[in-house]
Amino acid sequence: MGTHGRARHPSPLSRRAFLAGSAATGLALAGCGAPDVAAGRARVRQWNLFGGGDGARLVQMHEQFQDEHPRTALQAYTFAWGAPFYTKLAMSAAGGRAPEVATLHLSRLRGFSPTTLLDPFPRNMLTEAGITEEKFLPDVWRRCLVDGDLYAVPLDTHPFVTYYNTEICAEAGLLDADGRLAPFSGVDGLVDALRAVREVTGQFGASVETTNPWRLWYSLYRQLDGEFFDESGTELILDDDKAVQVLTLMRDLADEGLLPRFADYPACVAMFSNGQAGLSFNGEWEVTTYTTAELPFSMAPFPDVYGSIRTAGDSHTFVLPHQRDRSTEDTRATVEYIAWMLEHSVDWAAGGHIPAYQPVATSDEYLALTPQSEYREVADDVQFDPQAWFSGSGSQMQSEAAAAFAGVTSGDLPPEQAVAQFRAAVLKLLDTPSPV
Repeated sequence: MGTHGRARHPSPLSRRAFLAGSAATGLALAGCGAPDVAAGRARVRQWNLFGGGDGARLVQMHEQFQDEHPRTALQAYTFAWGAPFYTKLAMSAAGGRAPEVATLHLSRLRGFSPTTLLDPFPRNMLTEAGITEEKFLPDVWRRCLVDGDLYAVPLDTHPFVTYYNTEICAEAGLLDADGRLAPFSGVDGLVDALRAVREVTGQFGASVETTNPWRLWYSLYRQLDGEFFDESGTELILDDDKAVQVLTLMRDLADEGLLPRFADYPACVAMFSNGQAGLSFNGEWEVTTYTTAELPFSMAPFPDVYGSIRTAGDSHTFVLPHQRDRSTEDTRATVEYIAWMLEHSVDWAAGGHIPAYQPVATSDEYLALTPQSEYREVADDVQFDPQAWFSGSGSQMQSEAAAAFAGVTSGDLPPEQAVAQFRAAVLKLLDTPSPV
């Protein structure tokens, strides 16, 4: 489905798979024992959807938190990425039997029926823990608010970026004096760069997932100032001409062999890993994969093709799933856990994500991370999916985009027909009541 729910190394498990030691019902994090209420320990059950490298990193962070907070009983549960996770979370919240805290993509917040399935954060507890508005980017914080109440606390921002093989790109003449990818812009700049790389690889200029090219398409569409829904979120105002313009470019690049005609997510990663492509357009979470493989690579923002560095992306956030009788003590411990995760998010950033907590995002420790900090300036320009109950990471709308757009790069569907198919699918979704 083309979002950041993909495999990361060193673990071979994808985010759709469970972490080792987890099962369909979830198991407590090793080393974090069952709550000991008699001993006065606060309980923090945490649900997440992180597999692969992110999952392993989260386990390490949780173990450190537990070592430093012995009076908090932390239990972490990892579930299958995407719809299985969100369905289980919604069911637990609807019954008021949810965990104390869970991970939620910010793009899914409003579609998750926050006022019924989530509890708002107590601002006084957040303030006491040092979690305040000015420590986050304004747009990201604003998206966490619903009717004036705060329903999410952002952990990171994860944008669509450019990976580049430093050896291939050096031979192609694309690096500057510092050994970094020299910025290229405009359609001509993009085409020239891809052609120069293909001269070296003999196969492709860049790898990208074309079986679900939502993030590529949406990045370029937003660079053209393409709008999606009106302010009410109930009327589709998709600009067909701009949508077709982007798909036509994608088709032309595939026709020339600069991008693959057909590549699912594993193929996209493999093409860059084995040198078939010297560039790769993907989410930043594959940094662990390529580092583990000792690939000569670095990273840069997604290119400015149509006049801006806007790029598709999302944020992982912490939310409080609805509980029928929420414990003040457990909630206070939960806020303490969130504050600790934010303060230690440079460890999380090692996996590629840009810290949302600005004291960390501007710290020397984070800035020293390479290549993870090389694209940090795009955090202000990340384009979240349009807001609707059927939108966001791993959503039905992304699946509809895949069904319509994949045929364009493969040469099986004209861009105009693909846009018409996608428009019809979105209109049908708009007419369908939210299941929550």
